[in-house]
Amino acid sequence: QVQLVESGGGLVQAGGSLRLSCVPDITIYSINTMAWYRQPPGNPRELVASIIISGERTNYADSAKGRFTISRNSATNSIHLQMNSLKPEDTAIYYCAAAIGARSSYEYWGQGTQVTVSS
Repeated sequence: QVQLVESGGGLVQAGGSLRLSCVPDITIYSINTMAWYRQPPGNPRELVASIIISGERTNYADSAKGRFTISRNSATNSIHLQMNSLKPEDTAIYYCAAAIGARSSYEYWGQGTQVTVSS
């Protein structure tokens, strides 16, 4: 069992920025892919961005391109989601996820952190 601990959510005005962090309780290099998902109120969970840990290849949802950046930090054994130019429609619970194998699904999930963007 892998535990993921998220932090960094909060309330921000439209146009502002937030930086989310996710720390697993194992070395990130034991994980193939990590991702950020979000679940807006009344909507299903959706992928925001993902990163392949070893090669740092990234993937973004269209809604995140140009505004959000996913990255890994070896020194702190963590991944981050830098969110700029936030919009009210970015309001959601943001979840960190981890897939151990190269072809596995996201088996492990964090508890979620609330991001609220006011207009």
